[in-house]
Amino acid sequence: MTQPYSSLPLAEPLQRAVAEMGYENMTPIQAQAIPVVLAGQDVMGAAQTGTGKTAAFSLPLLQRLLKHETASVSPARHPVRALVLLPTRELADQVAGQVKQYAKYTQLRSAVVFGGMDMKPQVEELRKGVEVLVATPGRLLDHIEAKTAVLNQVEYVVLDEADRMLDIGFLPDLQRILNYLPRQRTTLLFSATFSPEIKRLAASYLQDPVLIEVARPNATASTVEQHFYLLDEDDKRRAIRQVLKDKQLGQAFVFCNSKLGTARLARALERDGLKTTALHGDKSQDERLKSLEAFKQGEVDLLVATDVAARGLDIKDVPAVFNYDVPFHAEDYVHRIGRTGRAGASGVAVTLVTKGDQRLMGELEKLLKTKIELEHLQFENERPHGRQNDGRRRWRDDETGDARDEVRRERGERRHPERRAPAAAPADPFFNQPYEAPAEQDEAPAWEQKARPARAGLSANIKPKRKLPALFKAPQASTAEPSTH
Repeated sequence: MTQPYSSLPLAEPLQRAVAEMGYENMTPIQAQAIPVVLAGQDVMGAAQTGTGKTAAFSLPLLQRLLKHETASVSPARHPVRALVLLPTRELADQVAGQVKQYAKYTQLRSAVVFGGMDMKPQVEELRKGVEVLVATPGRLLDHIEAKTAVLNQVEYVVLDEADRMLDIGFLPDLQRILNYLPRQRTTLLFSATFSPEIKRLAASYLQDPVLIEVARPNATASTVEQHFYLLDEDDKRRAIRQVLKDKQLGQAFVFCNSKLGTARLARALERDGLKTTALHGDKSQDERLKSLEAFKQGEVDLLVATDVAARGLDIKDVPAVFNYDVPFHAEDYVHRIGRTGRAGASGVAVTLVTKGDQRLMGELEKLLKTKIELEHLQFENERPHGRQNDGRRRWRDDETGDARDEVRRERGERRHPERRAPAAAPADPFFNQPYEAPAEQDEAPAWEQKARPARAGLSANIKPKRKLPALFKAPQASTAEPSTH
């Protein structure tokens, strides 16, 4: 049974902000977590991404921080009292934006710090004083070491997307940060999955946490329509176009396993006529934010991204997700398809499977505890020119030339003239002449003319032996005739 936000014991400024954002009923994670956080207890929350975790921890934190609300302009009156840690820049920026909206009618201040940008503007904002600080671990440590972020009055700390932070390798940074915080605090940990590492982290830093689990671990949302298509590697781009057309999808996420693959695929889809942008770690922060904004505004059809870049992004009404590559880690499948079908809305998740993905599919079946049926996608005649790795190369298959001409006529295209082979370099006539024995020369070659005159019977190139004085007298040969006796 759904519960309205109006039933929560939230102050009027928070209720007003929630109403303006269009929130009416709480999601399951919100209904269970908010009362616990309001009571000041630690929370270990397991919920798949897109279920409203941000509001589940932000609203009760802001409610409890209202007792520190002040109109003073003095930075000393606005110390950091709540710390929210997130794995990626995009997610940090997104959560900070939501916190600002929730607190817009209060006098509580918030700020966000993350890497990839100049520290000076962040330092200036921190020096003004903030109650809620949203940060990524690496950049927060930079501010701690620079003494621009002081955390000795923190009352609440939130570890959101904790499983991803551990996957990225943030565990040492998290431990260092948590050691800077007061021991008496409320700690909230949210994760899509509860791996053994997450449980050990919780055991170390949480005190008698309340376990809140709104879906079984590693479960996918029932509102997401899932398809697994078996096809060749060269047909993957073609499959994306076909599914978009068949299901009349306007926008979609497309996930790749590598930054290089993401960039190549985005360029290839752009050549196919689809408005595409890429989101990966090699892009600057400004480029990444512009790509996200373009997708949110509907200026872009496809957002091609890696797992790290797109983790936790809250973009409403994304109708579909494509797994261009089967994820290396089965848990990432849950996160990927969690981009669609949010908050009860329906969505489509399409995974493009090749014969080389058998091991990864086996791991996915173990995680989901179900047998995955591979489907075959029916293609139309249309096929994009070029391949992902080399756009200049024309596609080839077993069709005859007549069949290709028929396809072109159906599409109303002119047949392109065949590329001519580059003209051969003119042949040297010398090499085309038959072999002829050289004529005898009257004169000796120059090297023979310059040679020393040689003794008879010896080559001119052999130096005569040099006479040396004998050290011992050679024995004289006897001239006497042998005796006949």
